Amino acid sequence: MKKTLLLMSILLLMACVSPMRSDFDRYQKKWQEANITHYRFELNMICFCTFRNRMPLQIEVLNGQVGAMTDNTGKTIKAADADYAYFSRYATIDRLFSELQANLNGTADQIAVAYHPSYGFPTRINIDRIKRAADDELGLAVSAFERLP
Repeated sequence: MKKTLLLMSILLLMACVSPMRSDFDRYQKKWQEANITHYRFELNMICFCTFRNRMPLQIEVLNGQVGAMTDNTGKTIKAADADYAYFSRYATIDRLFSELQANLNGTADQIAVAYHPSYGFPTRINIDRIKRAADDELGLAVSAFERLP
């Protein structure tokens, strides 16, 4: 009886996770097939963070590497910036996919994602790692995406 109950619980959990995982796989493939190597976008991080007044960031990416990153005042964000490591964690579309994948495979209590219909990149990621905790949520919003030559 315990084995049956355990098996049913696992199947139920898999049913809940599968649609989000299949969406992730489909949209990541769409992004990869678009083969966009040079692009610019705005990234808005929604969190209980000290750097909220710097949002959104303007980021340019070339061949998977951050070419330029500025805050909303136009100040260039360099490696010496106190927030650089945190910002750069999400500073490319591939890194956003990596973060999303890690949370889909991890222990986040709730994840919501919206994807760009043509290119497949995530336009909105909301992660609540501990549903009943007060300030652990993270929102990532991509806007003003521009494919560059």
